[in-house]
This record gives sequence, structure tokens and C-alpha cells, in this order.
Amino acid sequence: MAGSFNFGEWISARSVIGATLNEIGAENEKLFVCTPDVAMNLIEFKENYPERFIDVGIAEQNCIGVAAGIALEGNIPVVMGMLPFLSMRACEQVRTDVCYQNLPVRIIGTGGGLTSGGGSTHNAMEDIAILKSMVNMTVVSIGDPNMIRDILKLSMDYDGPMYIRLAQGKKDRPIYEPGTVEFKIGGSVTARDGKDITVFCHGEMVGEALDVAAELEKEGIDLRVVDMYTIKPFDEEAVRKAVQETKGIIVWEDHLMAGGLASSLADYFVDNNFYPKQFRRFGIPQVYAGFGAGDEQQAKYGYSGKEIAACAREMMC
Repeated sequence: MAGSFNFGEWISARSVIGATLNEIGAENEKLFVCTPDVAMNLIEFKENYPERFIDVGIAEQNCIGVAAGIALEGNIPVVMGMLPFLSMRACEQVRTDVCYQNLPVRIIGTGGGLTSGGGSTHNAMEDIAILKSMVNMTVVSIGDPNMIRDILKLSMDYDGPMYIRLAQGKKDRPIYEPGTVEFKIGGSVTARDGKDITVFCHGEMVGEALDVAAELEKEGIDLRVVDMYTIKPFDEEAVRKAVQETKGIIVWEDHLMAGGLASSLADYFVDNNFYPKQFRRFGIPQVYAGFGAGDEQQAKYGYSGKEIAACAREMMC
């Protein structure tokens, strides 16, 4: 499936979350919204459905526990917060309260990768590895803020827990023209087709990969960009197709190189005795990053667009 691109006005993903939850709240009385003191974009839902809004204060563990209790009563709670704390501080509660009971709790928030600017304590760079290891958990990583509405709506009829990862969420780049792409949990989008090298990416890296593809096109290199927005379960068909049709696979993600999407694909190759001609991964090395903007950190740690372009050129030789 190919998406069309819209690199116009940038959007706040946090605002899209708030507006979407308010919209769903009018249609679905089972929707509850819980937050550990991250309610600045949830005001509309809070005002319209105060009996279904719970702010526990800065207490992520309590928030997950409360959400689990609400789910046990037959409801669908969405927990909105900062991902470093929801994935790590509340790790045991997510595992035992939510995943163990296979409850329809949706955990959504910002701070994925090194985008927060707040240093190591505020970067969710291990979160995908942690959450995808949990039984029953579905893991989604969103690059286009407009996709949030579709994923949240789909999640209302989806069994089991779900983790939805965003970047900083303040100024996000639309990628697909609204209405042109049909999303599904477990799917992917071929954001740009190409015959030479495939880049599998998710989150903020999708837009950046399209920039790299545009530059390499001038050199005669045709890059396929696959938005692997569902990391668990991932789109196996898209992976097999890319391995069969292109000369190499690059996985680019704002996450530790170990434990993320690249690790899932590597496991898939080994388990199925099915290998790409070439395979490289780019992401955060084994470091605790300091303060700084996401693009600065990518350049510092060797996983910016410059490195992806160089790798694609090398694979073509």
C-alpha cells in the first residue's frame, strides 16, 4: 500500500490525542481516560465527561493499576502520559495488572526515543524492548500525527492491551494525506516504493527516511520506505516482499539498536531460515544520552539521515 505525502503544516500530536479521545467519548460510554498529571491536552474530555476522567497525579504505577480496575469492570481505559515513566516506572503494573489479565488498556504518550530533550531520565529508549517482551501486549509506533485518530478508533474494538508510542508530540510532521491510507493493527505502509534498498522504520524516522530517499533519487538510488507502525505483531508479508525484491534491508529507529524493531526482524530471519542479501540496523547505541534536540542526538550517535544514505550507497556497490 502506498501513501501520499503531505509535508505542509506541522501538527501537535498531543492535541490530536485530546481531540480524538473527546470524539470517541461521545460515541463510546465505555471509554475512560486516566493520566498521571499530564492533562493539558485532555481538558475537553475532562469537561465533557468528568465522571470518566481520572487524574491520579504524578503516580504512574497507580494510574496503571486504576486503569486495570476500570477495564475489569468492562470498560476501555486510555492512559495518557510520558512514555519513559509509563514503560519503566510502572513496568510491573503493566506486566502484572494489565498484560497478565489481558485487559484492554491503551497506553499512549510522548517521549519516544531521544526526542524529549530532557536527557536520559526523560528519554524512552528502551520502551519498545520492554513492552514487546510482555505477553499479550501489542506495540504501535506512530509517525504521522493524523494516524493517531485511526489507531485509537481501531483500538476500541481490539482485544488485549496496547502500547502506542509517539515522539515529542509538540510539532509533528504529517506524512499521509488524510483518507488515503487504511490502517490496521499488525499492518504497515509502503510510504515510498523502490526497487533497490528497503528502509524499515517507525515513528519520527519515517518522515526522515522519505527525505533521505528524495536525496538518493538524485543519485539514481531507488529507496523503498516502509512505515512499520505496528512493531508487535509486525507485517511479515511486507518483510518477505522487501527481502525478495530489494538488495538490502536497513532498519532505522529512534530506540536502542538492541531490542527494538531490528531485533524482531533479525529473530524472524533466523527462526525462518530466510535472510536478506544485506542487513544493517541504525539506532541508539549502548549509551545514556545527554540533553539536546532529537536531530542533534541522532548526529552525535551516528544514526542520522547522513549515515542511512551512506549505508544505502554502500549496499548498492
